Amino acid sequence: MPAAFNNLVGIKPMPGLVPNVGFEEFDGLANSPRDHLPGERLLLVYDGSIWVGTTPDALQNLALLGVGATADASNPFSAKLNAALWTAKTMAEGGTGDLFYTMNKEAAGDDLGLTLQTGFVTKALVGLFGSDRFRLAVSADGSTFFDGLSVDNATGIVDQPRLPRFKAYTNYDNYVGVGTWTKIGLNNTDTNDQGAFDAANNHFVAPVDGTYLFGATLLYKVNASTSARMSGRLVLNGTNEIRGSFGEISGAHVSEATALWLQTMVPLTAGNTVELQGYFRVADGYFAADHTSFWGCKVG
Repeated sequence: MPAAFNNLVGIKPMPGLVPNVGFEEFDGLANSPRDHLPGERLLLVYDGSIWVGTTPDALQNLALLGVGATADASNPFSAKLNAALWTAKTMAEGGTGDLFYTMNKEAAGDDLGLTLQTGFVTKALVGLFGSDRFRLAVSADGSTFFDGLSVDNATGIVDQPRLPRFKAYTNYDNYVGVGTWTKIGLNNTDTNDQGAFDAANNHFVAPVDGTYLFGATLLYKVNASTSARMSGRLVLNGTNEIRGSFGEISGAHVSEATALWLQTMVPLTAGNTVELQGYFRVADGYFAADHTSFWGCKVG
């Protein structure tokens, strides 16, 4: 039995064997070392006592196997084809009707996975890499990879490390006069994955197209009179009020206690900006430090 089979594309008749035509060597079937059975397309070999088929029932411990391609030490199994099928052995055939494809690695710190390529440049990896966490990572160039999905094998909790999300706040009291919508100076963040919140310009910048959920809290702080009435809203690209984001506290205000909460969802295009604006009528005031905040995340 050869140790390697390469470039297998099908079984071909041996030279001199014509399908459906009997063939024998030497004188008499019993003395012939090989024979081709008419109508069976089957080559038999005489071992000295009986005729045996040349098609093996099992192939064990092959070093290399190539199907339409040449296998080598780096790829002991190599196949070049356009489709492959794995199907369960049915119960009628003595099977269970189930099918499991098992891949195994030696230790948790090893790698186990599927490599997906375009033009032999790796674009995605799926599997267990360096640990037993399930990971899906993608790449534009085959060298720098980003985890899109990570699942803790001990808890089943799913992480999306690259999901855009942020929470920003202001660390100073923002003064706003009467009758003027004013952008709140949100200059700090509690979390800011991918740096999508631009603290220098006090707004969120959508990194990709998608649907985003936003919320905000505005905390009132008195200047000269608690007769002030505060409003808030979220604004798209500095000019357009986002539908469903406007709100006002119309009742009496208590300094550093009265708060307004806003929440809405909006589809964005990559590069769109969203900012938090505040407004006072009747009297001016402040939007208080620390508890005036703005948050958001991509949800679809």
